[in-house]
Amino acid sequence: MARKITRLTDKQIKSTIPKDKEFTLSDGDGLQLRIRASGTKSWQFKFKAPISGTQQKITLGVYPHLTLANARKKALEYQELLSQKINPKEHIKRQQLEAERQQANTFSNIAKLWFSRKSTNVSVNHASREWRTLEKYVLPALGNIPVSSINAPDTIALLRPIEQDGKHSTIKRICQSLNQIMDYAVNHGLIHANPLAKIIKVFKKNTVIHMPTIRPEELPEFLEQLNSSKRLLIKTKLLILWQLHTMTRPKEAATTRWDEIDFKNKVWTIPADKMKQRKDHRIPLTQQSMDILNMMRPLSEGSEYIFSGEKNFKSHVSLFTANAAIKRTLGYKGKLVAHGLRAIASTALHEHGFDSLLIEACLSHADQNEVRASYNRSDYLEQRKEIMNWWSAYIEEAAQGSIFMNKR
Repeated sequence: MARKITRLTDKQIKSTIPKDKEFTLSDGDGLQLRIRASGTKSWQFKFKAPISGTQQKITLGVYPHLTLANARKKALEYQELLSQKINPKEHIKRQQLEAERQQANTFSNIAKLWFSRKSTNVSVNHASREWRTLEKYVLPALGNIPVSSINAPDTIALLRPIEQDGKHSTIKRICQSLNQIMDYAVNHGLIHANPLAKIIKVFKKNTVIHMPTIRPEELPEFLEQLNSSKRLLIKTKLLILWQLHTMTRPKEAATTRWDEIDFKNKVWTIPADKMKQRKDHRIPLTQQSMDILNMMRPLSEGSEYIFSGEKNFKSHVSLFTANAAIKRTLGYKGKLVAHGLRAIASTALHEHGFDSLLIEACLSHADQNEVRASYNRSDYLEQRKEIMNWWSAYIEEAAQGSIFMNKR
């Protein structure tokens, strides 16, 4: 017959006097009060392990900081685990490990791991801008939260003030970064699903404002003003023409180096670290483009850059030189920007009937067909030569005050 256990009371515990040797008082259901010779009274839970059958103990806390009532609650929780054949000691250990894992896997830590991978695939400026945005709007609030505790409602609430400020493009960029960070956590087994995958849909769409540009038929007037301008340096005029003939972005044109030019094969290879798509871009150079290089030789002799800086000859011209010249000196503010020169080419080539795939390759645009892009490694250099020659001839005719539209 089992020995009947008399439940403890606070009065009994407080009045119990320590002895020379440690002893215990039982409250039943495995709960015991351990009384040491020093007078310290602490709770412990004694139980038989479900599988091994060995006697084990769990220290609960010191009385009276852990009250009798709360000690009984803990003992009851452990008894419920035992009824499910779960060892409470191992259960506690697993909980501690999970807590430590969550603490290590805060959103900030995972974001840093994601960024170290992401930053190798984008330009330095792009990476820096993306991380600054996270530091400003996201990390102060979410940084110390375990990635497993990140949820859509709280994150949306965090971003609402940014939306109210009308910063819709910022919202879009943040949502893209958040989605990628949470996908990183999923792929590394830290969470089971991405709770932020669709949050972009609850925000107002960003209205894309296209960069100002002009129609191809307006090119003769633009070139007439460019060529006749007495305020622009010859180097600036040639920079604008170089960008126009090669269909490049302002940064790519302004930072052109002599060692990037293969004069024998008439090819300009822009290295990956200067390209938006982070891969080398080869441009077939037309005779008109080669003429520009020949005119620039005496103007930048001794510099590694074709369009060397005026004040610092060892560097290149400002990335904003062409844009400032077009907007201010030539009077095209609100009508055309340097980046818009590419749009003129795109419009003219599409309207002439060239293959869109080849036109996009000339502009170094990513193939929107992801499946095709994953298999296609060609840059269509040979096929693009015809397009580039046609475009240079088009520019040359426009500079004479007429535009030819003869079919191939």
